[in-house]
Amino acid sequence: MTRARLVMTVAVLVAAAGCTADTADGGSAASCAGVVSFEGRRYLPSGRTDFTAGERLGTATVAACDDTPGDGEVAVPEDTTAAYAVEGRDRAEAVAVGDTPAEARLMEVQR
Repeated sequence: MTRARLVMTVAVLVAAAGCTADTADGGSAASCAGVVSFEGRRYLPSGRTDFTAGERLGTATVAACDDTPGDGEVAVPEDTTAAYAVEGRDRAEAVAVGDTPAEARLMEVQR
């Protein structure tokens, strides 16, 4: 699976499942699905398509994820992908990730 497809798959799973998972005590815990790390910051998929990916900044890490341990499903393994600047945005707020700028997905810093 290409990195762009992996990031896109994870982003779709986040959108379908939401960004929280119930815990045994009835509370909720933040989901790890879709988390990308770059320059010490964590980013989540935004779902927005109105952006332009610019110059390549480096390599981002797609976090390994298993939100439901013991369910028999295969966890998303850690991977890497290219990180690109987003025109008009500071990289401390947003980056685009994917194999190419044209295939990149917008990621916004996790707050």
